[in-house]
Amino acid sequence: MRGRFGPPPPDGGPRLQRADRTGPRTGRPTLPGPATELVTLPSGVRVEQLVTGAGQPATVFAHGLAGDISGTRPLGSGVTGRRVFFHFRGHGRSDAPPGPWSFQDLATELREVADLAGATRALGVSMGAAALCRLLADSPDRFSRVVLYLPAPLDGRRPAASVERLERLLAAVESGEAAVIAEAVEAELPAAVRNTPAGWSFLRQRVEQLQRDGLAREIESVWAGPPSSFAAFDPLDRLRAFRGRALVIGCLGDEVHPVAWAERLAEVLPGAELEVFDRPAVLWNNRRELRDRISFFLNQ
Repeated sequence: MRGRFGPPPPDGGPRLQRADRTGPRTGRPTLPGPATELVTLPSGVRVEQLVTGAGQPATVFAHGLAGDISGTRPLGSGVTGRRVFFHFRGHGRSDAPPGPWSFQDLATELREVADLAGATRALGVSMGAAALCRLLADSPDRFSRVVLYLPAPLDGRRPAASVERLERLLAAVESGEAAVIAEAVEAELPAAVRNTPAGWSFLRQRVEQLQRDGLAREIESVWAGPPSSFAAFDPLDRLRAFRGRALVIGCLGDEVHPVAWAERLAEVLPGAELEVFDRPAVLWNNRRELRDRISFFLNQ
């Protein structure tokens, strides 16, 4: 009898036919990831980070909502110098302080990780891009070059698809069941890669990571108010003071990351470059082009 995912997966893929839904589902264990470290920031929060590469300049990479280090590493594969990847609070092995949380908290963590690394360049994905914008609004001279990849809106209004995605994933992680988590993660994969070795490898790794480390529900509280937490001024107006170089990357057809927001940010940031891909799941469908575009911009 076939499992929930249809035809048998490639050798080494998850075996989801077991009656015990909480049991292991891998044909062979995933390879161990690179060794990370826990770093205590000046604010007192411990975050998990991974440093790769060597020399200057240094670049810090900030993941998206429910993302992880492994998901941002491909974006930096062609970037020269040291590359610092980290987990925001509530993700991976990083601390999960009592809530509520705010984008100011995330921006502080991003700043402190960058300060410890001496980073002059930064890349933010979705939620990480919004945290980066919050940082730049307060300190427009902090970075010389930034990449905002699929930026999340700064106006406090989350697309319905984003709300549903997070709730589905949080409920799956709280269930503790590998098959339930796999179902939630699988929904984020393009249909064309779901039954491929690359798709199975990603799914297996994500399920293991989420089962092991979990995902803090407090992350929902970040959107309790406008992400920028600005009371007296428009966050977009503050971004006009940025004097570095910016690359904004969006894509068509992404319900979670409307391209209109990427276009708006590119208009506000002085001299920003805008790159719009023609379909969602850019990291899967246009991985090489995306990596080359990012590395070309940051390495100049």
